[in-house]
Amino acid sequence: MDDRARGREVLDEIARDILSKPDTAMSRMFNSEGLSVRGKIFAFASKSGDLVVKLPVERIEALGLDNMMMAGSPRREWAVVPLADGVDRWRTITDEAYAYVDSITP
Repeated sequence: MDDRARGREVLDEIARDILSKPDTAMSRMFNSEGLSVRGKIFAFASKSGDLVVKLPVERIEALGLDNMMMAGSPRREWAVVPLADGVDRWRTITDEAYAYVDSITP
């Protein structure tokens, strides 16, 4: 199994709990399936198998995460959580990303 498939497998495991929350679904973004709340993506597995989440800039810095890069530029509120960090860290940060996007999405 390659890293992308492993990352998707971890995301699917986390999704079982998240999808029980109100207004959540699996949606498409950046050629990947990701978790969304009211249509806004908050977490997805990247091509490299890492978790990508939407969080406030200050929180990304506090967690020591790198920003997602797109076309050579960092994406301000999008952070990368390495596959190697494991399912527990992914779950914790995904829950935080859900809460953040839920709070800013009408």
